[in-house]
Amino acid sequence: MTTSAAAAHQTVRILSVPSADLRDALADASPAVDVVLWDFATPPAGLDLATLDAAVLPYTGRAHLDGALEAAPNLRLVQTQSTGYDGVADLVGPDVAIATAAGVHAAATAELAVGLALASLRGLDDAVRQQAEGRWHGARYPGLADRRVLLVGVGGIGEEIRRRLVTFEAEVTRVGSSARDDEQGHVHGSDELVALAPHHDVVVVITPLTDATRGLIGAEVLAALPDGALVVNVARGAVVDTDALTREVGAGRLRAALDVVDPEPLPADHPLWSAPGVIITPHVGGNTEAFPPRILALLKRQVERLGEDREPENLVRRGPWG
Repeated sequence: MTTSAAAAHQTVRILSVPSADLRDALADASPAVDVVLWDFATPPAGLDLATLDAAVLPYTGRAHLDGALEAAPNLRLVQTQSTGYDGVADLVGPDVAIATAAGVHAAATAELAVGLALASLRGLDDAVRQQAEGRWHGARYPGLADRRVLLVGVGGIGEEIRRRLVTFEAEVTRVGSSARDDEQGHVHGSDELVALAPHHDVVVVITPLTDATRGLIGAEVLAALPDGALVVNVARGAVVDTDALTREVGAGRLRAALDVVDPEPLPADHPLWSAPGVIITPHVGGNTEAFPPRILALLKRQVERLGEDREPENLVRRGPWG
């Protein structure tokens, strides 16, 4: 492919967004890019979807998108509003680039991860139940200071979690896909999890969901954790083996604080709902009031870059920019 042909293949001039608010906010981001509304239920008024170059996906929920993007056969780029992008590649052809919202959710997800750990380790879930019963019952809980935390995931959100844990005077051991050293020190490989687990009181999971990480925190890792250890998952539910975790917390051996589960949502009769020592939040890690201005700022930068025929930020599959 010649240089001019490659540049033409990368050109994005029509971008869809899934809400009128985003369309209006991005209307003047670049004179070279036309921002249109496509909610994936009805096509943009007056626009042939065959001319659509790029699409911003809804923030949550992808099940209703199955087959929807087939109506736009000439897409060059899809942009998520989430950090995770599992399942997105199944929605589009192999030549379509995928960009994520990496960085947008880092602070919010990190604060929830630490908040869940604190709530469990300080017994706040027990206190809420006791309040509802009008019961005053003091007890000593582990707390977060001096806890040995195994942090599984060393990306942008993982680093934000690490910084906050250190502020609370926890001892943090980091685990990535492979062993290495970086500016923060040593990163252990995921193949060391079983050996590391017995020496840690808390596991915080923030790794992406991939074929390699599905079930990463499985029965063997969970069984290796010491009695009373806490599992915090703010990544994707399927990174943790739900059945194995349910057995451990049902027996009262482990505690869990989960923003994500597998399946999601949990069936109403799932035993995790009522298991002792379990806190469940409904996948709200990045969903705070910080989200709208941060995603808008990212999308404005993307539209500006696309209007200048520059490479988008946060590409996880390069497509035409390969």
